[in-house]
Amino acid sequence: MTQTNNNNLNKTVLIGITGGIAAYKICELIRMYKRNNFNVKVIVTKNALNFVTELTLATLSQNEVYCDNFDMKEYKPEHISLCDEGDILVIAPASANTISKIANGICDNLLTSIACAFNKPIVIAPAMNTNMWNNKFVQENIQKLKDNDYKIVEPETGYLACGTEGAGRLCALDKIYDKTVEILNADLPLKGKKIVVTAGGTVEKLDPVRYISNFSSGKMGLALADNAYKMGAEVNLISTFNVKRPYVVTVTQSAKDMEKEVKEEIKSADCLIMTAAVADYRAADYSEQKIKKTAEDKISIELVKNPDILKEVSQNHSKDLKIVGFCAESENLIENAKTKIKNKGCDYLVANDISRKDIGFSSDENEVYILNKDLEIKHVDKTSKDNIAKKILEYVFE
Repeated sequence: MTQTNNNNLNKTVLIGITGGIAAYKICELIRMYKRNNFNVKVIVTKNALNFVTELTLATLSQNEVYCDNFDMKEYKPEHISLCDEGDILVIAPASANTISKIANGICDNLLTSIACAFNKPIVIAPAMNTNMWNNKFVQENIQKLKDNDYKIVEPETGYLACGTEGAGRLCALDKIYDKTVEILNADLPLKGKKIVVTAGGTVEKLDPVRYISNFSSGKMGLALADNAYKMGAEVNLISTFNVKRPYVVTVTQSAKDMEKEVKEEIKSADCLIMTAAVADYRAADYSEQKIKKTAEDKISIELVKNPDILKEVSQNHSKDLKIVGFCAESENLIENAKTKIKNKGCDYLVANDISRKDIGFSSDENEVYILNKDLEIKHVDKTSKDNIAKKILEYVFE
């Protein structure tokens, strides 16, 4: 089975199950999709429920199972509603009866109605008796479907439930799963790209209980990593906090830790997006013991500069690496951003105003200005950080 790391988070697979002994195998196919972050909705013919129970399918898919055209739990006709929700329709096992109905535009149950109305990819995995598979009319209908861009995953030769040996056995589930992934990933805009994203505020320890940090929540970096992943990229999120995601998450703490990870990961990357708020200074000397409170009203701690990761990487990277920096300013936003992109040497700089209370740190919304090396500016008005992430990726990758 293909090990996927692309774009499954918001993809919905509709699985159509018809009346055949191989229907029980689809329970494992559902598990394969779910393990790889797909949303799964199951449509069954009434005969399919003779071979596998509705409760089993609902439990595995974690969704309602659909069967009757006239089950009006929702105001929308189910075949249209499900067509809107699904990104791909997989019919497995597909019986000779269902294949022939679809090929001839017959819509006498929910599954065939969905197949008729579905304008996105359809994968069909036939399973039936050898003589049925070799039947002239069934083969004509298979060819008709192929000619109309249906994806047929051919049955295999083997021992069949009817006691005979020959073609007609449901293909290996891996083949169905891999075909699904291949189709869904075919047109992803960032497929084949590796993107490294940093997020969060670094932590610089003073002693075992105290540290210097900032108010960065990491939400912008997380939104960028999520959207890059959904657009097909291989993603490594280098973060100061741990989060469960289907892509690689590397947890760091200090600026020096982050610098080490960034320099290692960009060796094979196409783009680095530095959203992390890296502390400018750290303690010159870390105290192994807790610093005790004294009778004095003041305490002095010597600070030294941290490495400027964005500047150092921008000035010492391969020419093919795109580098996107971020700057948070409380005054003279555009002027400071123009100065900073010149000094840092990155390809793009995303600037936002942290003096505003309605956007920025910890907020789910932001308003930004994206600058390129020519000091051209793209303004993204106030919107969700998720939308801003999409705009940034679209702009950087044109």
